[in-house]
Amino acid sequence: MSSQPPEDTGLHGLTDELLIDLIVQREEAALGELYDRYASLVYAIALRITGDRQTAEEVMQDVFQNIWQTAGGFRRQAGAVAGWIIGISRHRAIDALRSKRERGRSRELTGIEATSHLSTSSDIEHDVEQRILREAVRAALADLPLTQRQAIEMAYYGGLTQAEIAERLGEPLGTIKTRLRLGLTKLRELLRMLAES
Repeated sequence: MSSQPPEDTGLHGLTDELLIDLIVQREEAALGELYDRYASLVYAIALRITGDRQTAEEVMQDVFQNIWQTAGGFRRQAGAVAGWIIGISRHRAIDALRSKRERGRSRELTGIEATSHLSTSSDIEHDVEQRILREAVRAALADLPLTQRQAIEMAYYGGLTQAEIAERLGEPLGTIKTRLRLGLTKLRELLRMLAES
């Protein structure tokens, strides 16, 4: 006797934008589908920024609750749903990080002038922006086909030229150039969405 597959809600093939429209109409299954698509990315961004698993989980829950409550505020002309979600994740995680740091420092600096020791807002934001950028690149690299990812890692992390990569992999130089171009195009698209959020 074979087990029954899970019930198909019919939402899997819908675009992110159509899922947002359904969330506006209070369709919980649409939020579930969006969660399935983006929860790991939201968690990764939150963990990278906060450095704490429990806080990252709280941020992730907060992000999807916020999406449920504010989906009507999403504007297609402002960019892709992925960029919007990344933006919400970034802001919520920064807020959580600031709150966590301020609580920790106020405990440490009892009896000392706390304001002279707190990082400036711009220092924290710069730190966070760098973490987000690294996380975005890692997430995009993970989505690339293995051959493209391998070529990019050898070029940018290994410091090899295109000719050296071709020689090491035993591939034609033109093939390596194509892999790098296609892979970098996908990376640029993700980073563009991040910058617009």
